[in-house]
Amino acid sequence: LRQFLGLASYYRKFVNGFANVAAPLHRLLEKGAEWDWSKACQSAFDTLKYHLTSAPVLAYPDFHRQFIVDVDASGDGLGAVLSQREEKAERVVAYASRTLTKAER
Repeated sequence: LRQFLGLASYYRKFVNGFANVAAPLHRLLEKGAEWDWSKACQSAFDTLKYHLTSAPVLAYPDFHRQFIVDVDASGDGLGAVLSQREEKAERVVAYASRTLTKAER
């Protein structure tokens, strides 16, 4: 699981809300945590696996256009989306997220 999360974390910028999706799996790796592969863990694993095997749909940044930054945080993690408006659509340039440490929760 630790190796899988390491691989998935390397590609986290391609997964919207990575920290929240991966949170159930990260909890299993906390010191003293009881190993309980719940439905939430299986769902998180399947979601990450899907995103790792699907083509990313990120846009190339256009440095002549304005960037839009959306940020959010929850009890498990925080995240951000960098995007740009192209005519009538908003295109995602990058995702960023991370899981909060115990001290930050």
